[in-house]
This record gives sequence, structure tokens and C-alpha cells, in this order.
Amino acid sequence: MSVQRQRVSFQDGTRPRICMVSKRGISHEAFQAALFEAEDVLAETASVDLVSVAPGASYAFRNRWQRRLLFRGLKSLAYANPGLERVKLERDYDVFVAVCQNVWDLLSINAVENWKERCGVSICWLGEIWTAELAKIPHLVRSLQRFDHVFVSSQGTVAPLSEFLGRKCHFMPTATDTLRFSPMPHEPQRTVDVYSIGRRWPGVHEALKQAAADDGLFYLFDSYRKMAEMEFADHRQHRELFASIAKRSRYFMVSPGKMDSHAETRGQVEIGYRYFEGASAGAVMVGQAAECDAFRELFPWPDAVAEVKPDGSDVLEVIADLEADPVRLAELGRRNAAASLLRHDWVHRWMQIFEIAGVAPSSAMTARRDRLRELAHAASGPQSARPRQSPAAVAIANNQGIGEKRAAMPRDAFDRSVARSGSEFGTQTAGRSAGLA
Repeated sequence: MSVQRQRVSFQDGTRPRICMVSKRGISHEAFQAALFEAEDVLAETASVDLVSVAPGASYAFRNRWQRRLLFRGLKSLAYANPGLERVKLERDYDVFVAVCQNVWDLLSINAVENWKERCGVSICWLGEIWTAELAKIPHLVRSLQRFDHVFVSSQGTVAPLSEFLGRKCHFMPTATDTLRFSPMPHEPQRTVDVYSIGRRWPGVHEALKQAAADDGLFYLFDSYRKMAEMEFADHRQHRELFASIAKRSRYFMVSPGKMDSHAETRGQVEIGYRYFEGASAGAVMVGQAAECDAFRELFPWPDAVAEVKPDGSDVLEVIADLEADPVRLAELGRRNAAASLLRHDWVHRWMQIFEIAGVAPSSAMTARRDRLRELAHAASGPQSARPRQSPAAVAIANNQGIGEKRAAMPRDAFDRSVARSGSEFGTQTAGRSAGLA
């Protein structure tokens, strides 16, 4: 099959045409849940056989030692099965898809013994890889050469990885299941003032904790070490709970990917999951925008993030300023939700991947995209939900000396203003929807 010239098409209702290998049977850490969600969206919108690899009796031992020896340069182990149950495909597929959170996940693909013979176009999507990793485990990285198309979600690694492999790789950012995260069409009450999940700046955290103690701010945050490595009972329930809280949060804390792990990133700045999750939920993102091209390309609208200093010295002031202008506050959240529906659903990513790989999208994929567009118009139009005000946030604003600004606007004037601003945004997004999607 000529990958570059032949376009694969799907006949809906026929046998599965895509074979997708997944680690969901052996990995239950929270950080894996988002990419399992990506796999689910593809499985729901295309004809897929999902191969969930399973651990064999020696998996724990072999996997541990295989990783150690790969660090020591044993090339052949990059293609060895790390103790998983062997899988042999019994039929042919047009497309083979492997979704990997990191380079180590490539080892799980070795459990599928004959995928190169049984599958046509092969695609690997690597969620996270830092440029500094290329020299640490070069043989494992080179195993990516098995695939016809390689996509990575770390934009700064695309060029170095392409040079390292001697072939073109592609940038493909992460996303969310926006149907799960979106507050539309009926926006719930935002009962959580500030939601912080994952890595955080200590100074910002302390300032918000103090506001919770002094003013009753509802500040929801992780209270365990290494939360990303904790095991979930079910990845779908984990994402549903996360989304349910996020779309009931007024402010959502964001920062660049692994911003506090210089030993791993070596100063490389990348956009992380939190931006997509917070925006999809229609929350106002507070923190730091990622200083990289990816962020500017994916979140091109002004005030995508309300910037605060990492030491936390101005976070309460920034929140107070936002509370002083409820019209702008509502507009920021709805703009985030609408733009995410048009730009940042997993189906958008899969359609981009398929376009590059020469694979036609299924009718269910285009139907999902159309549904997202409809919800985006609802997100940008008038809403029945009341303005985003909480007693604690009002108290913070008053303590900052600007509470009178909010009181000056009557309730009905606020509602009319939100409806007007939402309608204007809906008109703008309607004209751009084809390009955005």
C-alpha cells in the first residue's frame, strides 16, 4: 500500500478497519486517563478493534529490568515483549494506531507480534516526549521508525525528533472529550471558586489557601503526593468526575507542562492538558500562559489566561479584578467553551491525523464535528444561568477595595450585556467555524 498516494476510506457498518493497541489493561495511573479518553472517542466514531494488552506472569519483573537495560544501551530490547501476553492478529486491517503517553509505552506494542504484516497504514501518537530524552534512550526512540506516521504532542520536540529519526514527524496537540467537559447547552451553577489539579506553584497555593481561611473561598485542590500516579478505578469515571468539577468551577489554575521539573524539561516549554481541560469546561483560566508557539496557535484569543505571578503575590488581586467586571468574566468563560468545541475536541485531532495519513474520516466523525459546532453556537449565545458570583469571591473583591464596581450594575443590565456579548461572539465564530474545526 502506498501511504502517500492511496486514500483509505471506510464503509460504515462493515467489519472493523482500524486496529488500535491500548495500555488500558495494564496501566491505571491517572495521567494515562486523558489519552484513554482519546482512544474512546476514536472507537466511538470509527470502525475499530481495540486490542487491550494484558500482563503476563513475568510482566512486573521483565518490564522493570528491560527498562534498566535499555538505559545501558541494549538495542534489541527496544523490540522485545516486556512480559505481556502475546497477541497475534487473525485478520487484516487498513490502519494500525498506537496511542502512547510516553516513550516507554512503545514497549507494549511489542506484544502484538504481526501488526506490520496484518496492517496497512501505521500511526503512532506520542503524548509526551522531551528533547532531552532522545539521547537518554536512543534505541527505544528509534523504534518509532517502524511507523509510517509519527505524531507528538510536544511541539518543541518535533524538529529534533525528525532529525533524529531521519524522517518527518508531526505536531499534534492533546485535547479533551469536549462533549464531556463542556457546560453547554445548560450551564450548571459554578459552585467551586478555584479549582487546582496537578502541579502548582507553592506561592499561589498558599495565597489561595489563606483566602479560603479568611474569606471562605471554595478552593479545591489535590491533597496527595504524586496524584498523577494514583490508580483510578475506571478511567471514564475518573474523567467524568474531573469534568463535572471543572465545569462547576469559576477559575481553573493553569501553567506550562511540568513547569517545576527543569531536570526533565531542560527549559523546554510545552502546553499541557490543563489549558484544554479548563477552557473546555468554560472556566476562566488563571495562572501562566505557556511561552511557546503552540500556545499562541491554539489559544489565539486575547486574555485566554489571566496571568498571575508564580510567587502568588498578585493572584487575589487578579481574581478581584475579574470579579469587578462580571460581564467580562462571563464572556471569558463562554468564549473558552465555544472555542474549545470548535478547536479542541479529540475528534478534531483524529481528523487531522487521518488527513495527514491519507485516511478518510468516517461519517460518525463528521457527525460529531457538526454536533460540536451546534453546541459552540449555544455556548456563545444567551444563557439562563445566573452570573458567576460567589460570596467568597465578592469578599475578596471587597477586600481589594473594588467591590463597589460590581454593585453599580443592576442584575437585568448584566443579563442584557451578557446576551449581547455572547451573540456578537457567536456571529464571529460562525464565520470562522470551518477554519477552526
